[in-house]
Amino acid sequence: MDAIRIYGGNCLDGQTTIQGSKNASLPILAATLLINGTCEIENCPNISDVYHMQRLLESLGCIVEREGTLVRVNTEGLSECDMPSDSVGVMRSSVMLVGALLARTGSVCMEYPGGCVIGARPIDLHMRFLRQMGVVIEENEAGLCAEVTRLKGATLKLPFVSVGATENLILAAVMADGVTVIEPAAREPEIQALCEFLQYAGAQIEGSGTDRLVIHGVERLAPVRYRVPSDRIVAGTYLSACMCTGGRIFLRGAPVDHMESVLSQAVMMGAAIEYEPDGILVTGKDHESIRHTVTTGCYPAFPTDMQSPFMVVMTVSEHGGCIEETVFENRFRIVPELCKMGADITVHGNVAHVGGNSRLHGAIVHAAELRGGAALVVAALAAEGTSIVTNRHYIDRGYEDIVLSLRELGADVELA
Repeated sequence: MDAIRIYGGNCLDGQTTIQGSKNASLPILAATLLINGTCEIENCPNISDVYHMQRLLESLGCIVEREGTLVRVNTEGLSECDMPSDSVGVMRSSVMLVGALLARTGSVCMEYPGGCVIGARPIDLHMRFLRQMGVVIEENEAGLCAEVTRLKGATLKLPFVSVGATENLILAAVMADGVTVIEPAAREPEIQALCEFLQYAGAQIEGSGTDRLVIHGVERLAPVRYRVPSDRIVAGTYLSACMCTGGRIFLRGAPVDHMESVLSQAVMMGAAIEYEPDGILVTGKDHESIRHTVTTGCYPAFPTDMQSPFMVVMTVSEHGGCIEETVFENRFRIVPELCKMGADITVHGNVAHVGGNSRLHGAIVHAAELRGGAALVVAALAAEGTSIVTNRHYIDRGYEDIVLSLRELGADVELA
């Protein structure tokens, strides 16, 4: 069965190691297409989204090998082939292959990418600015075909910050003729990791971590070995679980430098956090007796990927809180499922009002997307009785083995 069974009501106590970042691994794997040779990617999580990216690379003629968390990608046999629709269709990140393939081969045809149903996330922004770099693109109902003789550097003024568009344009620009300027560029740690990987390979990128990237195109890139940073969203998920259940857990490898907004919010909501050289020690304390407001935004603001787990924290806190979602228009799909478990949540537009002091109870609930699915597991840990979270495949897109990790943290969970 595609589900997780959770026996709730227990405090967490234990330690687990935080996996490599999903949102860093995917663009870095796409970036290997720019390099003629073999790249080695360390700390690459064993999750379904990475599996689908590996399949896409293999469909293009690459040789992909995995040994534990090390993934080797040899692109010497890169060819123009049809990418499997079942991998393109389930993963939004497949769109970043467009920029990489245009830079390496000058052409690409693919179906429109899929992914979670948390918002429109149109790719027209990607196509609009690739056209400014000289790309000719034809689109129809089935997908798109793009061609370019040689990508040309350009000044790209994005109408708003977009992580996906920033990644795609970086991949297109690193071997383009001339200089490319991207602003406002996304500043997420995953963007910084992509830039760092490319710089190790020989790319000339200025402004990583700022909202203005200047990229000087180079003739070629060289194979490298690179270690993916730990996943800040996975660490935040387990942090929120401890806040909901109480107890004391150690998150080994938690990327503290990338989690400032989440950690500061957690402390304000009553968690005690001790910083160790190799991770963080979290104690779930009594929640502060004030009503909290969280507004999501682009990094370094509070991440949209963390609002569902923190909604659960607010639900069991004394006075609840308020969440304003500014990134995706359909990110409150978890609310009806939480209400099945006894939560008191009302949504008005892009704002969720969360009543506190709810006594959650076990229920059968259904994941509709990745982060909301993980948050339902968090809610089930805090609930009285037994819960089943269905559609585990959504959670598997971003969590290497959420059942094993939660067991290491003292939870009573199993596959169902």
